[in-house]
Amino acid sequence: MEDSGAILAHISSLKEMLDQVNEEIEANIQITREIESSIVKCEEIEADFATREAELIKTSAMLQFDTVGYVTVAADFRASVSTLEKELCCLKMKRDEMVNKMNEKRENFTTLCLEFQREIDKREDCEVRTVLSEKDSLENEIQLLEKKNNVFKNSVLAFVEEILEDLHSSNSGSIYF
Repeated sequence: MEDSGAILAHISSLKEMLDQVNEEIEANIQITREIESSIVKCEEIEADFATREAELIKTSAMLQFDTVGYVTVAADFRASVSTLEKELCCLKMKRDEMVNKMNEKRENFTTLCLEFQREIDKREDCEVRTVLSEKDSLENEIQLLEKKNNVFKNSVLAFVEEILEDLHSSNSGSIYF
């Protein structure tokens, strides 16, 4: 029996060693699973980063395209502004020339009018002078007639108001009797 006890002890010790090896294997399997899980997470993160990188590259390309477009538009605007400034300068020069011509023509016209007036003043029996004096006298008569007309209107209005007041007062008096 001693041999069977020694064998049992030896089997028991081997079982403990086997259990210990199994525990170590289980621990290594658990560590391997955690490592594999971490690798999967890292791969997912790497895929997300790759997607973000692709989106950022796309956004960068779009922004570069927009920037090139803006630079082109700005250059076109500068050229357009330059052209408009030149056209505006030319238009201002033409306007100044027209204003100068108009001023010259106005001065010439004024001079001619003054000369005409002097000639009229030199002539004593001039028909134009007679017509002008008749015009002045007619304008004076028109003003006098307008004043008389206004005075007449005011007096008629006052007279009509008096009559209306008399009628109103006589109507008021007859109603009470």
